[in-house]
Amino acid sequence: MTVRVAARLVWAWLAALLAGCATGLPPAPSAVFFDDFSQPDVAGLAGSGWTVRDKPGHPGVSGATWRPDAVALADDPARPGNRLLRLRARTDGTPEGTQHAQLCHERKYFEGSYAARIRFTDRPATGPDGDVVVQTFYLGSPLRFDFDPQYSEVDWEYLPNGGWGDTRTRLYGVTWQTVQLNPWNAFNQAHEEYRSLDGWHVLAMQVAGGEVRFFLDGAPLARHGGRNYPAVPMSLNFNLWFSPGALLADTAAERVYVQDVDWVYHAKDRVLSPAQIEAAVAALRRAGTPRADTVPAADPPLPSPCDF
Repeated sequence: MTVRVAARLVWAWLAALLAGCATGLPPAPSAVFFDDFSQPDVAGLAGSGWTVRDKPGHPGVSGATWRPDAVALADDPARPGNRLLRLRARTDGTPEGTQHAQLCHERKYFEGSYAARIRFTDRPATGPDGDVVVQTFYLGSPLRFDFDPQYSEVDWEYLPNGGWGDTRTRLYGVTWQTVQLNPWNAFNQAHEEYRSLDGWHVLAMQVAGGEVRFFLDGAPLARHGGRNYPAVPMSLNFNLWFSPGALLADTAAERVYVQDVDWVYHAKDRVLSPAQIEAAVAALRRAGTPRADTVPAADPPLPSPCDF
């Protein structure tokens, strides 16, 4: 941790402490990861430890591409001076005409508190509506082989057009024990929130004490644990993809879906309420800290592929 980053984190904590009357007193500073995506361009993301996916594979439509130009940074039209991470997925209904988007941070995240402010969209930015599209924020480890006992994933998935045998709009909060991809055989625990979430939301997770707790806009939704609790460090990811076998069949018109992210935050080994997380983020911004990463790498370091 540099002296400058450490000082900013301490000032941010003090600011959050002063705001404690509204949110409850935050704990003392710990190792944190924060990014508000104010980098000037995608190359700046790499300098902040992010990897833009360019490799084929799971999930999504077989034969589709994962392209670096599907990830961008954009000005926030609602807040002058604010920047957003923007994921774009597009399709014309064919595998070769389908493009997914994914951004990954290194594999060093395990217990603690997580949150991101995300804009989900119910309709494409252009083109006809109706494809089964999945908008996500998640932690995950590599699946080394079918039914890998160390496979770990903590996942938010939003399906505006339904999917997977259910046409209803819904948000999933999922924790995974293990999975076999082909033929599909999954062991997980899921909460399903059946309603539209078109617009901005704060999604939070607490991973601690053998239990994962999910929160949407500050409200608790679910508690998962037991065999579905993570077993190994995970990467931190956002992706946007189309479900295989669920693209519109009656049109070749291109449609483009967009998912925006305002910020992402993690406090290592600390259980923070959603209000405390938002207070910490606000304090970091007031302190002029667009990003901070004092979370140590895994020891020994772990490979961090961005291909799952």
